[in-house]
Amino acid sequence: MNGGPLRTTVAKTFQLIYRSRDCIPAEEREDELGDLFARARSNNERRNITGALLLSGQWFVQVLEGEEADVRSLFATIQGDPRHDGVELLFEGLTDTRTFAHWSMAKVAMPESDIPLIAHLSEIAPASSHRMTAAMVRTLDIMRDAVDQGPVA
Repeated sequence: MNGGPLRTTVAKTFQLIYRSRDCIPAEEREDELGDLFARARSNNERRNITGALLLSGQWFVQVLEGEEADVRSLFATIQGDPRHDGVELLFEGLTDTRTFAHWSMAKVAMPESDIPLIAHLSEIAPASSHRMTAAMVRTLDIMRDAVDQGPVA
């Protein structure tokens, strides 16, 4: 035994953020999104993936958090989903905490949306704390900015 300090490693969480354009016909939107959220919550909980989907006008902005292989696999599936197009990767990388630790899939709607807001600021925090970290603020800023950027290039 060398008597030196013990080193512990803190597991990082892989986070991926993308945006895409909604292709769901208006008359099918409520039913289609209800089905999407029910399946996403169940599947994500089983895979230990957390995140949120921001709905604003014609835009989807989604955050996915979890093991990198699981998140990348889910993202590959999402890219082929015909309910949207113009999928644009906004961020990918490791984070110290999950921004949406309490949500297998939070649904966040902008004020003009007909879908109610169900994720409140107090719930957008790591399981161990309700204080907003710089990484959380960055994640939420990316989501907000993505719906303000205009058309996907």
